[in-house]
Amino acid sequence: MTICIIPARGKSKRIKKKNIIIFNGKPIIFYAINLAKKSKLFSRIIVSTDDSQIAKIAKKYGAEVPFKRNKNISDDKSSSTEVIIDAIKKISSEKVKYHCCLYPTAVLATTKDLIKAYKKIKKTNADYLIPITDYNYSPYRSFKKRGNNWIEFLFKKYSKYRSQDLQNLYHDTGSFYFYKTLSLLNKKGNLTKKTTFLKIDRMRSVDINEIQDLKMANLQYKIINKKNYK
Repeated sequence: MTICIIPARGKSKRIKKKNIIIFNGKPIIFYAINLAKKSKLFSRIIVSTDDSQIAKIAKKYGAEVPFKRNKNISDDKSSSTEVIIDAIKKISSEKVKYHCCLYPTAVLATTKDLIKAYKKIKKTNADYLIPITDYNYSPYRSFKKRGNNWIEFLFKKYSKYRSQDLQNLYHDTGSFYFYKTLSLLNKKGNLTKKTTFLKIDRMRSVDINEIQDLKMANLQYKIINKKNYK
């Protein structure tokens, strides 16, 4: 078994109370806690928070909140790695082989995703596993603004390439990570050559940072949960 840690600070800047905002009738953190429970992968589901309201809601839905997160790792400059390592040390789980960081906003992730990810990190003996998805348009053909009125290619050498001729690139889905605990503690989250991945369908990938992201997540959630969606 392994341990799931859900990082959920109170003072989100771009979306107020993002981690407990109501999403399809329930606080958004409910979906992460419920997902972790349904996967049956975890011996403990821990929420790391500095906020008493988040702590109360997390406990209501079945997570543990065994400590209050320190203020010095609760601002927008604090990394997930810092928060997860802090939680591991606070609950003295350094000898547990694997930990999972599951974001409260992972509303589109599924139990199958978590189970596949857990199986793959063990099978490959990887240090980390990151869920990834492809871009809907190649970043190699990005523009940048020049002054107030003009644009130019960011990567000029690719300006005459067709998008289908460019290498496929991928990005983090912003939903969860799996870590080999010893690697995380030793490498402080810096990627190693033994970092593996789980490919996630773009429809089930959204990183919720802005109101537009929240609206898109809501739309995607409704489409995915229709009986006729495949």
